Amino acid sequence: MGLYYTILLPPSGLGQKCAAPNASAYCKVKVRLMLEGMAMKPNIILVMTDQQRADVSAREGFPLDTTPFMDSLARQGVWFDKAYTTSPICVAARCSLLTGRYPSAHRVRENGGVKHIHYTQDLFGIMKEQGYSTGLIGKNHSYLKPDDESVDYYYPMEHYGAAGPLRNEDERTFIEWLGRCSVNQTEPTPFPVECQNPYRGVTEALDWIEEVKENPFFLWLSFPEPHNPYQAPEPYYSMFPPDSLPPLQATTQALETKGFKWQWCRTQGEHFNPNFKADIDRVRSNYFGMLRLIDDQLRRLVTSLEEQGLMANTMLVFVSDHGDFVGEYGLIKKGPELPDILLRIPMFWFGPGIQRNDGPHAAHVSLADIMPTLCEAIGADIPIGVQGRSLWPMLTGQDYPVQEFSSVYGEHGFGGLEYSEDDHLDISRFGKRVETEQGTIIRFDELNTVTQAGFMRTIRKGDWKLNMSMQGTVQLYRISEDPLELNNRIGDPETKEMETMLLRELVIWMMRSQDPLPLPGQYSYKRAERNYLAPYSTHG
Repeated sequence: MGLYYTILLPPSGLGQKCAAPNASAYCKVKVRLMLEGMAMKPNIILVMTDQQRADVSAREGFPLDTTPFMDSLARQGVWFDKAYTTSPICVAARCSLLTGRYPSAHRVRENGGVKHIHYTQDLFGIMKEQGYSTGLIGKNHSYLKPDDESVDYYYPMEHYGAAGPLRNEDERTFIEWLGRCSVNQTEPTPFPVECQNPYRGVTEALDWIEEVKENPFFLWLSFPEPHNPYQAPEPYYSMFPPDSLPPLQATTQALETKGFKWQWCRTQGEHFNPNFKADIDRVRSNYFGMLRLIDDQLRRLVTSLEEQGLMANTMLVFVSDHGDFVGEYGLIKKGPELPDILLRIPMFWFGPGIQRNDGPHAAHVSLADIMPTLCEAIGADIPIGVQGRSLWPMLTGQDYPVQEFSSVYGEHGFGGLEYSEDDHLDISRFGKRVETEQGTIIRFDELNTVTQAGFMRTIRKGDWKLNMSMQGTVQLYRISEDPLELNNRIGDPETKEMETMLLRELVIWMMRSQDPLPLPGQYSYKRAERNYLAPYSTHG
């Protein structure tokens, strides 16, 4: 449902000047119509968290009520429990969000690779072209720059202290403290909630919206949390005590079959933090507390906009860039391969024109689908080179090709051969442990030479998921029964047919994600409506 507007031409005809006095009257009418048209376009707030697991919310059956407001908002719109990132790595995922392209096409496959970005038009450029005021508040971690013409307002926030203009001395002291944080904090954050990034981000967002609300606005509100450092102030620090947490579903024993990349991550954590094992429950507690803090701040944002009458014409999209182990397998953060708890993300849409759907939508959708969906929502063409698909029909209750959304695809790795213990890599290169007057600072890079080596691709279809590496490792899991991917069914005679079908589906997706740019210069290039492969047809 795009929004299109017709402006009547003056009686004197196209391309001719209006004669006075009618010219003045015509010009006023034209301006008024244009402004009314712009006001009818929906405001858009794209809320992104960093490293939020999809399955740790009550609406997904999690025993703790970590995100009550998000859950209620999701049920008033459309939410997906089979939404996937394009890659469980910050920069690669965020570049897919902005360009609607997969990492193999936009060419950013690791966090240091933004210089390789490749696309025609991105989300901010389209919004600016469509007359929107544009803002980026929070974590960027993409190719966007503060002085980009498509970004009207930029207020940065990061995990370990970097921030935009600070309002008071408390915020300044907190940012300095955050810069000295370890991966996990074992005591409550000694600063009030008002210093936290989610609170400051919402405050900044409300101030900016107040300035631009006369025109349609597009805001990417990007919270750096619940990404490490895992820290939380009271009351959130004590909200989910370590001794009250539900049991983990995968223990460190799983690492024996998961392989070297996974074992390396555990060894890495223990190398830099002798208390690594003992700290995991506190990591989980802090993580869940930070989710509730974010939830409260999202409530504060929406409530304020409702009081101002702005939510009636504001579309809110909520998503995360990827997940977090949060203790499963004896690991934290992210790193190896494409497990569902890193790849699957929360996603819901709420706002004008979006139909209410209490339960999860059945479709398999991708982070790459957000950009083309927003294009259709505002009446803009989907740019050349975009690979994501518009979700607008399913958001608005229209017919859509069910088979088109019967599977979803993800990527991982920067290539080269995978490493093994025989390579005898120096693990001390990939982190640090520094003793200071304020305490010990522990950091380690989980997205490193070992965990990101090689290529792996995945396909999720219904209950099943298949992962395949370029070195021939194949994993087949029935996610509905085995969400932590502990029982590899590859080679099982009972799953042979499913294996064959998923391998075929994976090959189709790998061809589909090939970069079509540059387009052929001599021949015509046929594009599919909404980027559907074959509308109302089936893949397999």
